Amino acid sequence: MQRPDWAPETIDIERPSVARMYDYYLGGSHNFAADRAAAQAMVAAVPEAPLMAQANRAFLRRAVHYLTGVGVRQFLDIGSGIPTVGNVHEIAQHNAADSRVVYVDVDPVAVAHSREILAGDDRAVVVQEDLRNPERILAHPEVRGLLDFDQPVAVMVVAVMHFVSDDDGPARILRTLRDALAPGSHLVLSQASDDGRSEEERAEAERVYRRTDNPLWVRSRAELTAFFDGFTLVEPGVVWVPQWRPESPDSAEDAERAVFMGGVGRLGG
Repeated sequence: MQRPDWAPETIDIERPSVARMYDYYLGGSHNFAADRAAAQAMVAAVPEAPLMAQANRAFLRRAVHYLTGVGVRQFLDIGSGIPTVGNVHEIAQHNAADSRVVYVDVDPVAVAHSREILAGDDRAVVVQEDLRNPERILAHPEVRGLLDFDQPVAVMVVAVMHFVSDDDGPARILRTLRDALAPGSHLVLSQASDDGRSEEERAEAERVYRRTDNPLWVRSRAELTAFFDGFTLVEPGVVWVPQWRPESPDSAEDAERAVFMGGVGRLGG
């Protein structure tokens, strides 16, 4: 396979990447044959896969609109992925020009393209780091240089926690992030849920993602709700993502087809 100019030499273009599969689901062009094959296998196993990505993007958009509406001006988007239309900084800065955004992703393609898009924007940066290393994210000089953790920060972990295994300690990761935040900060979280899914669908989806660099860990509504420990859930709580403050009643119909659940929590004070 010929390597395109935009692909860093350090990445293995023969191994599927979850970030590039997500880009494919959203109709993006920054993916390789291996990513497309894995994504198509996922669609064969779970036909709602593209809907899942689109529903999460819409959930992210509505959450950022909500957060800017309640006065949040700082965003830490971890697992931000390959840039597409409707990124956090575009939404937040459209609503409030003084909004500051730090993107974090482990995928070098996502980071390289984010840097291109953010060139010239002194209120948005991207760093390459892994959600599994929250201490390194919080201590990163570019994160500390742009965000003031004495003021409210919205931590976004949208469509990423299902790539964090129980062995990696997801509750510990979120607790570390929470403990660094000032009162009035928020957590925005979504991930794939197995509520209402057949064992066959779950097994096939997990089989597909074992081919990638990030196996899949689906969780229940109760497990996702527990991730908001220390936060007060914003209404309507943890729900299928199309049901979180939908723009119209029709957009929340058959919400469980989106497969993802999510919510927004506020740190008290």
